[in-house]
Amino acid sequence: MAVREWAGQELSEALRRELPEAVEGFDETAAWVNPSQVGAAAIFLRDEPSLDFRFLNSITAIDYVEYFDVVYHLTSLKQQWCAVFKTRLYGRQDLSLPSVYQVWKGADYQEREIWDLMGVYFEGHPNMKRIMLWEGFEGHPLRKDFL
Repeated sequence: MAVREWAGQELSEALRRELPEAVEGFDETAAWVNPSQVGAAAIFLRDEPSLDFRFLNSITAIDYVEYFDVVYHLTSLKQQWCAVFKTRLYGRQDLSLPSVYQVWKGADYQEREIWDLMGVYFEGHPNMKRIMLWEGFEGHPLRKDFL
């Protein structure tokens, strides 16, 4: 059986029914979630029986200089479908998001890697420290403005 990919509009509508303040929009492939609502959206997507997104494939961050996008890829093994949600953080300093570690334990190293290399901090993560570089390292080397 092939895994079905949810369109951004479809995921956005599912989120909007339960968390209308969480949804900022959608594009062809992803729903856009308000940064402050990432944790609530993650819990809903995992726990809503009709969605059942219990597996976190990956989290990644992309530096566009004016802003960072953080992208979450999810799968429901039971339902045989996958979905993507994104959030956008503006600026270069003091960037943070709610951690989804308590929702998906697989977020542990991924959030730490994003913090270490891109400088996006995950509030509520139980061990938010560098994972690739040493603790005294200054800066975040995958940022486009890193020198």
